[in-house]
Amino acid sequence: MTAIKHALQRDIFTPNDERLLSIVNVCKAGKKKRNCFLCATVTTERPVQVNVVKVKKSDKGDFYKRQTAWALRDLAVVDAKDAVKDNPEFDLHFDKVYKWVASSTVEKNTFISCIWKLNQRYLRKKIDFINVSSQLLEESVPSGENQSVAGGDEEAVDEYQELNAREEQDIEIMMEGCEYAISNAEAFAEKLSRELQVLDGANIQSIMASEKQVNILMKLLDEALKEVDQIELKLSSYEEMLQSVKEQMDQISESNHLIHLSNTNNVKLLSEIEFLVNHMDLAKGHIKALQEGDLTSSRGIEACTNAADALLQCMNVALRPGHDMLNAVKQQQQRFSDLREQFARRLASHLNSVFVQQGHDQSSTLAQHSVELTLPNHHPFHRDLLRYAKLMEWLKNTDYGKYEGLTKNYMDYLSRLYEREIKDFFEVAKIKMTGTTREGKKFATLPRKESAVKQETESLHGSSGKLTGSTSSLNKLSVQSSGNRRSQSSSLLDMGNMSASDLDVADRTKFDKIFEQVLSELEPLCLAEQDFISKFFKLQQHQSISGTTTNEAEEMDGVTLSRSYASGVPQPISSEKDMIRQMMTKIFRCIEPELNNLIALGDKIDSFNSLYMLVKMSHHVWTAQNVDPASFLSTTLGNVLVTVKRNFDKCISNQMKQMDEVKISKKSKVGILPFVAEFEEFAALAESIFKNAERRGDLDKAYIKLIRAVFVSVEKVANESQKTPRDVVMMENFHHIFATLSRLKISCLEAEKKEAKQKYTDHLQSYVIYSLGQPLEKLNHFFEGVEARVAQGIREEEVSYQLAFNKQELRKVIKEYPGKEVKKGLDNLYKKVDKHLCEEENLLQVVWHSMQDEFIRQYKHFEGLIARCYPGSGITMEFTIQDILDYCSSIAQSH
Repeated sequence: MTAIKHALQRDIFTPNDERLLSIVNVCKAGKKKRNCFLCATVTTERPVQVNVVKVKKSDKGDFYKRQTAWALRDLAVVDAKDAVKDNPEFDLHFDKVYKWVASSTVEKNTFISCIWKLNQRYLRKKIDFINVSSQLLEESVPSGENQSVAGGDEEAVDEYQELNAREEQDIEIMMEGCEYAISNAEAFAEKLSRELQVLDGANIQSIMASEKQVNILMKLLDEALKEVDQIELKLSSYEEMLQSVKEQMDQISESNHLIHLSNTNNVKLLSEIEFLVNHMDLAKGHIKALQEGDLTSSRGIEACTNAADALLQCMNVALRPGHDMLNAVKQQQQRFSDLREQFARRLASHLNSVFVQQGHDQSSTLAQHSVELTLPNHHPFHRDLLRYAKLMEWLKNTDYGKYEGLTKNYMDYLSRLYEREIKDFFEVAKIKMTGTTREGKKFATLPRKESAVKQETESLHGSSGKLTGSTSSLNKLSVQSSGNRRSQSSSLLDMGNMSASDLDVADRTKFDKIFEQVLSELEPLCLAEQDFISKFFKLQQHQSISGTTTNEAEEMDGVTLSRSYASGVPQPISSEKDMIRQMMTKIFRCIEPELNNLIALGDKIDSFNSLYMLVKMSHHVWTAQNVDPASFLSTTLGNVLVTVKRNFDKCISNQMKQMDEVKISKKSKVGILPFVAEFEEFAALAESIFKNAERRGDLDKAYIKLIRAVFVSVEKVANESQKTPRDVVMMENFHHIFATLSRLKISCLEAEKKEAKQKYTDHLQSYVIYSLGQPLEKLNHFFEGVEARVAQGIREEEVSYQLAFNKQELRKVIKEYPGKEVKKGLDNLYKKVDKHLCEEENLLQVVWHSMQDEFIRQYKHFEGLIARCYPGSGITMEFTIQDILDYCSSIAQSH
């Protein structure tokens, strides 16, 4: 162990300036690993650091390497496991508990004892030593002579110092001079003592010899002090001389400071003047442009625009503190204000004249559009005005009052211009709508004044805003003009062979095209004007808007369009998008009333026109909302769409009302009811109009209302019918409804189609049974008696023994119904059915075939009773099933 200790000291700890005090050979508890060494070390430098180092033998050789080190101050507990018995295990508690097993108990105790001594000597820290023998701890207590024993190792460790290289070299030279030093240490020590005495004597002689030199040195020091006194006198005189120089330099320095301060002030003053000159000086060319610039040419407008921007920059410059108190600055600001006021007045006057001039030029083009269904193009007008857009923005930022005045003037002028154009446009549309009669003749249209046209248009509305006239295509009221009017018809049969349906389709198609053209002309006109207003008046179209609607935007004359203007800065009180919508409302205030008048006219011409208008208006509203749901166009068309929807609902309601009020003739057969035919026409027309339409849901709701009303009215008429049997009315009309729904394939009416088919089938069967009745009446009564006897409990084969139902009685009854009489009865029945049924529905053969089947069923029933109740009698009917088929066929062919 001593050899290992020296090897570790030499190889590991000496290079790190450490001394190895104790060592123990250990391995980790519970693990089979190679042994390692725990070493207790101290550093050679102060302050002394005490460590516990783990050393392990390298895997690649016989040398050792330092693996882990813990500071002794971090040690909290030393657990020896057992203080009485020998136990090689012990624990050291650092940051965590390390469990070790020593190679021997002696090494373990020696290592723990060394730890105790180091703690007592260097740390004085309370380390808990548990399960440690008290003898180990007592050995470390220093007392009397035992101190040299107990603490001997540590004392020796403290006093021991290694020789450095030079000391080792000197000792070697000395020992080489005395070869006997090793063999005779006493002689070597005696020699060293003699040499030390010689050296001490030499030192004493040297000190005594240096006394003379000390005296000489003292004399030199005295002379040096005298020289120092002289130098101090000279320095004092020099200091007095420098004091005067210092005063003069102070005066010069103060003068230089004043000069520097003056220069600094001049530089700052120059900077302020340059700032004012550079930012508040307007070029003469700009001043001339503002005062005399040509506002009619593009070059002049550009020059005025640049000058106005330069003026705005000069007026909006951020002055530094104190500038506004300078008279020159005040004068310049006043000059700028005068220039701004002068140019703003000149610009506003010019733009007002441009509005008037452009309006005059635009009015001259109205004549060529009056005979065509087109609106004048305002693009040239917008293009010319957009050259002033930047100047309008400048006016908006500098003089909002004049900007607002121009806005109002523009709205006043444009509202009159557009009102004139739009009214003429709608007059042409109305003439085109009403210019052709049912017979294809044109009305005699004479020139009319605008007031007369307006009066005629307003006459379409009653005091309550409702329109009169028929809502049915079969009972429609046309517009009266030049004594021509369309006649009313009460039912489809009254139309005769006229091509009224074709004329209706042509009229409706023409109306649809005219209405579509009206909307197609209005839409780009409004969008172009809105885009121009946004660009010309510098209003943003895409902002967050308030919840106000177009209905809340009143006339601009009475609405505060302006912004509160404080300190020359406009303060917006509403979004610019609201302002655009309000301007559009004022300019196009006549569009909504004119559209409503046109819609009322179309509804009066033919209430079915509301279907066309609902589809077209819905499509245009959908398109407008996709562009901007809050725009004037979108809102206006949406309001008009409400009117169209009301007309559509009124059309449906009127049809339902007519169904409820229908009266049938008591002298003629009913046939297909007028409102059933009208529903067919309505459905066919609606399906062609609403194909791929956005408002399909409205039509489906109307279908449900109408079909239910048709069902109710058919049943009502059938119950009131006197000439025609109820079952015939129900059968024919529900058959017609079923055929219509099957042909049109309306998905929302699938349930009604099934219901119509069921009603038709039920009433067909009921009519057949009722009409056919009992064609072999006596025979039928006879067999009813037979069935009654059987029901009373008499066996079927015993019925023939009953007196009233014997074979003889049966033969008598059968003889009363020869084939000739049967055919005659069937012929009378056919004539009766023919009188009941109408020709339009062509159900005679269907009913006749059903009656034939029912008659054959009764015949088979009688034959079955004869076979069961009169077996072996050989009794048969005087005609066969084939005879019945032949009778029915010949009767049908003869008629």
